Amino acid sequence: MSGTGVLYGVGLGPGDPELLTVRAARLIGEADVIAYHCARHGRSIARSVAEPYLREGQLEERLMYPVTTETTSHPGGYEGAIAEFYELSAKRLAEHLDAGRTVVLLCEGDPFFYGSYMYMHERLADRYEAHVVPGVTSVSAASAVLGRPLVQRDEVLTLLPGTLPAPELARRLADTDSAAVLKLGRTFGAVHEALAESGRLDDAFYVERATWTAQRVEPFAEVDPETVPYFSLAVVPSPAYAARASGADAARSEPATAGEVVVVGLGPAGPEWLTPEAGQVLADADHLVGYGPYLAKVPQRAGQRRHASGNRVEAERAVEALELARGGGTVAVVSSGDPGVFAMASAVLEQAERPEWRDVPVRVLPGVTAAQAAAARAGAPLGHDYCVLSLSDRLKPWEVIERRLDAAGAADLVVALYNPASRSRTTQLGAAREVLLRHRPPGTPVVIARDVGGGEESVRVDTLGGLDPATVDMRCLLIVGSTRTRVREQPDGTRVVWTPRHY
Repeated sequence: MSGTGVLYGVGLGPGDPELLTVRAARLIGEADVIAYHCARHGRSIARSVAEPYLREGQLEERLMYPVTTETTSHPGGYEGAIAEFYELSAKRLAEHLDAGRTVVLLCEGDPFFYGSYMYMHERLADRYEAHVVPGVTSVSAASAVLGRPLVQRDEVLTLLPGTLPAPELARRLADTDSAAVLKLGRTFGAVHEALAESGRLDDAFYVERATWTAQRVEPFAEVDPETVPYFSLAVVPSPAYAARASGADAARSEPATAGEVVVVGLGPAGPEWLTPEAGQVLADADHLVGYGPYLAKVPQRAGQRRHASGNRVEAERAVEALELARGGGTVAVVSSGDPGVFAMASAVLEQAERPEWRDVPVRVLPGVTAAQAAAARAGAPLGHDYCVLSLSDRLKPWEVIERRLDAAGAADLVVALYNPASRSRTTQLGAAREVLLRHRPPGTPVVIARDVGGGEESVRVDTLGGLDPATVDMRCLLIVGSTRTRVREQPDGTRVVWTPRHY
């Protein structure tokens, strides 16, 4: 890099020349070369924003896009045309850098936030000294001109390109507190559809050319699609701020009638495992609450809000559901498998005992359990008396688990083992195996079922003596047979496991 020029990707902010940073203004004035992207007409918004800071004698390098839509005769299609353009643009900037010139590449907003500069950076930064000067984003500018915060406290902001398919946009909009959707223009119709489908249309604002003299701000639902340019975005600002501004918090504190919480079992995999009753409740609910990956399995319905959370916040999730129901909403709390088996039903009912939610009704709808699904794939290993145990010692001490395993082994019960292992729990399954071997022979059948109903499903049959705990992970469920459990090979070579109903 010695003896070569320096490349700067300079963020210009949302459009008002006074919103450039001091550093951006200084570098623009000092640069030997000012580079900027433009369309075929040759005009550049970036250059117009930077114009007050330009000086006489600077070289200007116009990087003219060959296409502005996906219609092109290029043999590589739109992607091929754009990739070729970026390669040629990088070579033109490299010539200036090789000559020892300082190059400033102008970029509206922030260079690394959907900015055109990033494509030059990835082609040149490994060969030349390159720096990025951040700029105010269009999202920040939109929030400012709206006079509404994007997020506050623990709210989550999601940034989305309008080019996503409408169903995907709807799902992500329903999953978040606040959102900004960029790249409108031709995508406006799909974004409108997604906002309506996610129940966020009435909360959304349309902001066009924020901070420009020609800026435009309207409720999104009132915008004429024919008037929407590319430089516009949709904003769903902080719901907590909107609630306080409208006095909704006071209204929610004393609702006329409470809603309802229904804890729903999704079954172990896709929609074919869902009961019709559960499906109807999910479709009718005002709010869906649950662990994010489980919520993603539920089809989006227009006007329905989603409240996703992590896997280790069951109590907080239950509180959120009860609070939403106290405000009058019908809330479905989703669980994988059956909600009453190591899942959300107990967590919700525990929190529902608190006085503030005594008037909120709670129902539980069953689902196919992981043990039932695994047993069906293997045959009928649960055909006689059995017990279900979790090997996770996160909520109970290992001494309790070991005592129960010993009792189940002595009683000759088939044992379904949930949560057999994880990245942080690697010894429990081996210890459980040794406990059960006190009571039953090494040849006792063991079913190892992984991701039943999912894309990585596997079901195999091993023995208690030959079981290798290292082959088992958190996505597995094990069924350890009793002394009566049998294995039979079928004509097609598969093995079926079953436990007789008689002794």
